[in-house]
Amino acid sequence: MMKLADFSKIRRSVEKTLDPKRYEHTLGVTYTAAALAMCYDVDIRKAQIAGLLHDCAKCIDHQKKIHICEKHNIEINDIERQNPFLLHAKVGSYIAMHKYNIVDEDILHAILNHTTGRPAMSLLEKIVYIADYIEPCRRQAPNLKLIRKEAFTDIDKALTIILEDILVYLDSLNSDIDPMTRQTYEYYVNKRQGVLNE
Repeated sequence: MMKLADFSKIRRSVEKTLDPKRYEHTLGVTYTAAALAMCYDVDIRKAQIAGLLHDCAKCIDHQKKIHICEKHNIEINDIERQNPFLLHAKVGSYIAMHKYNIVDEDILHAILNHTTGRPAMSLLEKIVYIADYIEPCRRQAPNLKLIRKEAFTDIDKALTIILEDILVYLDSLNSDIDPMTRQTYEYYVNKRQGVLNE
């Protein structure tokens, strides 16, 4: 696993690539992911690295994100092509691997899936997804107080509430919804109802 010095080096590099507000958010996600990792007995350093790198591609120009995907055969779906800001998770996972030499698949998947989620996520993936939503700088989301509490007591419940709130919000705006977000929500609703086991 990465040495402390390497983590500090990545943190300094990430700071240079993000605007101040996004960097502040990134630090919030990093610390929140570490706290959740402590709660659920997940490797804390892995949670910190995934949190630190989850938005590493966020401030890259949209056309450049598309170019990176096309150049490296990273699949772009119709929703992503119409809304290229959504590509930051896929591009971020690629950058984590090729710029920051992250080889741990769980970290890479946590970065890759932090916007849409996916059915049967690992604990680390859930942690980063939730940390992105509940970190201290986040103030506008509905049910935030409840979600912050549930995140440390019932992680799947917190995940399901977040997914539901996102779907309701996007529906209210008539926005495009990545099919994976709906699939993830349905999976965890069914899991919580005992229809399936992870």
